[in-house]
Amino acid sequence: MAVFTPVSDTEVRELLTRYTLGELVSLRGITAGIENTNYFLTTTQGEYVLTLFEVLTFDQLPFYIELMHHLAERHIPVPQPQTLRDGTRLTLLHDKPCAIVTRLSGGYEPAPSAAHCALAGETLARAHLAAQDFDIRQPNLRGLPWWQETIPKVLPFLSREQAALIQGTVDEQTEFADTATYRSLPFGPAHCDLFRDNVLFDGTFDMPRMGGFIDFYFAGCDTWLFDVAVSVNDWCIERNTGVFEDDKLQSWLAAYASVRPFTADEKRAWPMLLQAAALRFWVSRLYDFYLPRPAQTLKPHDPRHFERILQSRRQALTLALP
Repeated sequence: MAVFTPVSDTEVRELLTRYTLGELVSLRGITAGIENTNYFLTTTQGEYVLTLFEVLTFDQLPFYIELMHHLAERHIPVPQPQTLRDGTRLTLLHDKPCAIVTRLSGGYEPAPSAAHCALAGETLARAHLAAQDFDIRQPNLRGLPWWQETIPKVLPFLSREQAALIQGTVDEQTEFADTATYRSLPFGPAHCDLFRDNVLFDGTFDMPRMGGFIDFYFAGCDTWLFDVAVSVNDWCIERNTGVFEDDKLQSWLAAYASVRPFTADEKRAWPMLLQAAALRFWVSRLYDFYLPRPAQTLKPHDPRHFERILQSRRQALTLALP
């Protein structure tokens, strides 16, 4: 994530006295992303990631931290939040909530193959099932109410055609959310941001192995189908157009369904959820692009990418789940 809050070696040495993770070896800022301050942290005992939360509050954070802990305890490959000497997994640095989690091995694959897609799909299904008994409930904070609140703020920056597209889509999503089909969709803790750069792989390109899922700080309770739609809208597309690459899409969905088969209502809802996932990221990227917060290193994404994806999903309503 972008470095919003500078942290010195001296401050990290003091922070480490609250843990049993050894002594500081090195600290390096991570410049990608736009939401939190992240550093790679190396100690005499291992490799970690230090995160300072710039938006989420101390009261909101237990959902994310304890969800990762819950999944890690059930052998889902995710960062393991580290426990402080006082038994908690959250503390403060620069008067901001912070946590230290294990750094997973591997790297992200910018051009995933069908094999990478299958591994991601299977692992997401396992994560959904493993989270069923997680007892903290928190909504997806970037769900429908947030779209409804944020779209009026970005409308002044849009053309007439863009404004009609974004307003028409959110109106349709608002109406769909009140249907029996939507209310019947399987629901629970979801990653909600499983882009290709939030998944790490070991092995080789031809024989990849799952390294793990990272960056759970947009997670929330939502329909699992929304989580799937967010993922395939990034993993399984031709990057310049947003159109699906069928071999990747089918590999992703078949691997997921081999662990958790899709319901009849999910199959009916699929075209609408694909649009919802595209809308969510078009709105957030518009907001980050036109109304950014100050940061030392900030690289906002081009919002036109998800505008193209939304247009593609609205034109291809016959897409089917396995």
